[in-house]
Amino acid sequence: MPLFLIERNFAEIVKTDPKTMATVKAVNDEIGIQWLFSFLSADKRKTYCLYEAPNAEAILAAARRLGVPADTIVEVGSEVGPYADMIAPVRERVGLSHGGP
Repeated sequence: MPLFLIERNFAEIVKTDPKTMATVKAVNDEIGIQWLFSFLSADKRKTYCLYEAPNAEAILAAARRLGVPADTIVEVGSEVGPYADMIAPVRERVGLSHGGP
């Protein structure tokens, strides 16, 4: 399944409590997308999230249901960098291979 990087800009500080995270996971599960991880900006008003999803429209559907922004959605390919060789086997083991270039 393809990987997507999502940039989200929030007017208020992002809530990271367990209840909010559980709600996000429940909606994502219903739509058929998986939130892998996110980076939160220092001011806690912007996130960069990595998702596995069939397409960008599924990510937008989840964002609408959750009432959160999805300002930029970019499909990403293969990993690069000093740890890329270590990440690929882990992704394959947990079923996250995406057939990137």
